[in-house]
Amino acid sequence: MSESGAGATAPMSREGIDHALRALREEKERISSALLDLEDHEGTRLLKGARLAGETWRRWEDAKTEIAYVWRLYDAYQRTLGAAAELRERHPRPGSAVLVELTGLLAGASVEVPDGEIPLARRTLLGETRERITLDEAVSRMSDGYARAAEVIGAADAAWTALLVPLEDIEGTWRDTARLAQGLDGSRHPELDRLGRELSALGIVARTDPLSLVGGDGRPDTSRLDRIRDSLEALRASLAEAARLRDGYEQRLAAVQASIDDVEAAERRAREARTTAELKIVSAGLPEPPSQGGGLRHRLAGLEELRRGGRWAELAARVAELDRATGAALAQAEDNLRLSTGLLDRRGELRGRLEAYKAKAARLGLAEDERLTELYQQARDLLWTAPCDLRRATAAVAAYQRAIRDRRDEPRSGGSGGERDESETGAGR
Repeated sequence: MSESGAGATAPMSREGIDHALRALREEKERISSALLDLEDHEGTRLLKGARLAGETWRRWEDAKTEIAYVWRLYDAYQRTLGAAAELRERHPRPGSAVLVELTGLLAGASVEVPDGEIPLARRTLLGETRERITLDEAVSRMSDGYARAAEVIGAADAAWTALLVPLEDIEGTWRDTARLAQGLDGSRHPELDRLGRELSALGIVARTDPLSLVGGDGRPDTSRLDRIRDSLEALRASLAEAARLRDGYEQRLAAVQASIDDVEAAERRAREARTTAELKIVSAGLPEPPSQGGGLRHRLAGLEELRRGGRWAELAARVAELDRATGAALAQAEDNLRLSTGLLDRRGELRGRLEAYKAKAARLGLAEDERLTELYQQARDLLWTAPCDLRRATAAVAAYQRAIRDRRDEPRSGGSGGERDESETGAGR
């Protein structure tokens, strides 16, 4: 015991000594339990058993130093506490000298710090050569060391938990994909090999230096794993499609041929509709429908060489491209058909509207109106003359409708103003 430590604190009473001993014994048990739990933590076992590298190795070395220091300080702490307990047991009715000594042990600088030699420049002639601290200070230092070590262990454990499970799943996906590729044509797949090398390199980092993959927010960065997984899943899907193509090639080929037949039929209809529209509509201005069916058939014929070579992965990609091109060609042909038939449909719509307005004029008693008859005939001549000028015809039908409305609204003797036009909105169509 340091004489200066004992003398710096007023002696405690016997009751105070006993109360402090009970509290310190409970505290010692909690400290011991926490340290043992830290030693037995899954993260600690992983760190001890792994071949570490980089930042994780450096931080684990620091954490091991902290843990070792805490255990040595704990040993000094419990020796001091044990000495106080033993002294109290030897003196059931302690006198003032024993109380002073007990007070020094329990409240004074009584714990010798491990490796705590005081530098010569800080020593005094009669002072201590080794640093001593109180029990409370020892607990504070142990708590700080424990927290620093636990932070490293917890971070490493969390990183491994976030990285290793998806890593192992992705490695399994890579193996499955490799078997699928091998079963297709027996050759190596460049993209699969590249992903394998990237996955292997990332796996080494995840297993040996997980803390290097932890971002500034404290969470493991799984973005590289996610990208590899997405690429592998896309590759596996394409290889699976290649396997399905291999197993049902004749049926697949027939389906593609049928789609090209549909394209050629749609292109024929579009050309015929354009020819009809050019004959029947003034200045139709329709584009010449392209003929893509022949090019698609040429691409289809080129697939046979890949099939003979057993290059199913490449063949599946070509078939998928041909499918997309066929779909686009069919959509374009149908659009061209709609453009041409739309003009003819517009002419038919105007004809129907004109006849509906004529019937309306008759219901209003305007069938013999000379002006309306003239406007009707002008619109009819435009709509039933080939080629039809749709712009002028549209204007003529609208003029006929307005004239009917104006005549209907004129005051007439013996009437109530006539029937209201329930189709006013049709004029602008």
